[in-house]
Amino acid sequence: MKPQKTVSVRLTPKSSSNRIGNTRFLPSGEEQLIIYVTTVPEDGKANKAMIQLLAKHFNVASSRITILKGHNSRSKIINIDRD
Repeated sequence: MKPQKTVSVRLTPKSSSNRIGNTRFLPSGEEQLIIYVTTVPEDGKANKAMIQLLAKHFNVASSRITILKGHNSRSKIINIDRD
């Protein structure tokens, strides 16, 4: 069985730099990773930049990262296939 990780993400487009910020805790107790990208949120550009950042951070190919929920929202659920 392939190890997978599901990550809750809050994406902030049009930031001054591409970076992964702190983790915050939602009222439900769930952890959410804050990600900043410089690209604009049109035609999936911000999502692609976020996937590139996560791929580098988790040391996996970008093709192993998928958005499960929140394609058009700032809050997203991401799946990372780590095998």
